[in-house]
Amino acid sequence: MLQLPKSQPKKNLVSTAESYEYCRQVTAEYAKTFYLGTLLMPKEKSRAIWAIYAWCRMTDELVDGAKAQYTTQETLAEWERQLESVFAGQPIDDTDVALVDTINRFPLDIQPFRDMIAGQQMDLNRNRYQTFEELKLYCYRVAGTVGLMSNAVLGIKNRSNSVPWEKGTTYIPTDEAVSLGIAMQLTNILRDVGEDARRDRIYLPLEDLAAFNYTEEELLAGVIDDRWRAIMRYQIERARNYYQQAEIGIRYLDSRLAVWSALMLYQGILDAIEANNYDVFSRRAFVPNYKKSLALPVAWLRAQVL
Repeated sequence: MLQLPKSQPKKNLVSTAESYEYCRQVTAEYAKTFYLGTLLMPKEKSRAIWAIYAWCRMTDELVDGAKAQYTTQETLAEWERQLESVFAGQPIDDTDVALVDTINRFPLDIQPFRDMIAGQQMDLNRNRYQTFEELKLYCYRVAGTVGLMSNAVLGIKNRSNSVPWEKGTTYIPTDEAVSLGIAMQLTNILRDVGEDARRDRIYLPLEDLAAFNYTEEELLAGVIDDRWRAIMRYQIERARNYYQQAEIGIRYLDSRLAVWSALMLYQGILDAIEANNYDVFSRRAFVPNYKKSLALPVAWLRAQVL
């Protein structure tokens, strides 16, 4: 279980290397598919991504962790004040040390971090989403923001071979980065329908359930029938559309192999849901190791030619 930072700074914080190692362990334990992609990055970038992920994970723990019942709006406000301290170069807890170092090395903006905290506020206040537009805002805040954070670390490709009319222009794939985050969060939501239902959380838009004549009560009961399978096919197609939008921006990034790998492996979770006949109530969809290994050569090829 993650141990969340205290509000008061420790007198003796760990070294930068020790802090990064803790962040690596957090990423490896809680985001196995994502972690595999980070191993394909240069060391400095992979460490920075681990630091960002560890902060995001601890932020999520505030409303979804073992002590979530004690989290209030003031808890999140205090967490945001700690974030401001980190961006001011003043770590408060051991995990902050790595993030401070990352901020010093890469041009990170504080706003996506603030937006993620706002996403946790949504989780604190609601457990249903009426429309997809409402859900999309939530997905941006808790995951699209990660795309924006990561962009600063991944870097933009030096397009020395661009055509003459593109000289002097640098395209930053901001929208595509957000799309990748939304796609991954939608994938998480589809994979975790059963787990969330047991906590009385329904992230699928209620308007979508109604469109297929499927009720909240049936979802909470884990009813799988033709209506449910139709809903899931619809949701999976939406997620895949966001992945397609994200793919367009990868060619502009410097660390393309890692992003292609993460994207393809996460897409594989959607394939696993289909292979499980859309049973996300009693079966957890995952990508087996042999498929992960098979995906890497394809990701490498895409990173070279696309």
